[in-house]
Amino acid sequence: MSKLVNSMATVCVTGASGYIASWIVKFLLQRGYTVKATVRDLGDPKKTAHLLALDGAKERLHLFKANLLEEGSFDAVVEGCEGVFHTASPFYHAVTDPQAELIDPAVKGTLNVLGSCVKSPSVKRVVVTSSIAAVAYNEKPRTPDVIVDDSWWSNPDLCKENKMWYVLSKTLAEDAAWKFVKDKGIDMVTINPAMVIGPLLQPTLNTSAAAILNFINGAETYPNASFGWVNVKDVANAHIFAFENPSANGRYCLVERVAHHSDVVKILHDLYPDTKLPEKCADDKPFVPTYQVSKEKAKSLGIDYIPLEVSVKETVESLKEKGFVGASAAM
Repeated sequence: MSKLVNSMATVCVTGASGYIASWIVKFLLQRGYTVKATVRDLGDPKKTAHLLALDGAKERLHLFKANLLEEGSFDAVVEGCEGVFHTASPFYHAVTDPQAELIDPAVKGTLNVLGSCVKSPSVKRVVVTSSIAAVAYNEKPRTPDVIVDDSWWSNPDLCKENKMWYVLSKTLAEDAAWKFVKDKGIDMVTINPAMVIGPLLQPTLNTSAAAILNFINGAETYPNASFGWVNVKDVANAHIFAFENPSANGRYCLVERVAHHSDVVKILHDLYPDTKLPEKCADDKPFVPTYQVSKEKAKSLGIDYIPLEVSVKETVESLKEKGFVGASAAM
């Protein structure tokens, strides 16, 4: 496969201390890139120590402080970079002020980073971490025979109506990004993963791994919900392949499998038969149906998905290693 760039290039990763971004940094360093990485607080070892410990970090990783809502704070970081991976965006469920906590950082932050890219002639492509959240939530039915693909868009009105603030933040941010790059002539690709699980590089618990932790830390019930699931290593690689492959374009939905929470509990039960797991659903309603997500476009990038069973096992082993299992699940 011909590459858009040589792997000795300099690239930027925003929100580098995050779950997906840490793996992107790890894989970029492995491939020989020089990485300029942004974090919110350079003085916080929880944000920086795991990055500085990566192979190649000493020689080729440079950390910068940048704030999503501070205009121009990414200018110096992006300058001289051939690629920009914009992953910084908050992801959590318990919000009191959705506009300030989720929507502004997602939308304004994305436009802020893209604004810095416009000023830097070195930037050849921007890869933005979006989400299946920006794809799958609309009035169309999602049933086992339905195949969701990258042409789908979530409906902001439906998100507001149902108070799905995270979904709304990702939908508005991606929509604003596409309009911006079309206007400014920036080459952009988006990666739209579902629930991302697998090993943690960072020392803190992230929202998607917390869903698995909850099951093995004594939850009485599992939610009546079906989600797409994908391994963090596949997601990180997809970002890099989307940057390196000149023909990559548009949006890439990343889902190895859509599974109801009951299916995930069953996988956990098969893997860890002696672990106390929730035995019943949180409500008595019929199970929320699963659906399909097209895999063709992701395969064209070179993604060969890690099976859900492996991802679940890797997540649990990583949570154990980091001391989360059996501990209070406080975030």
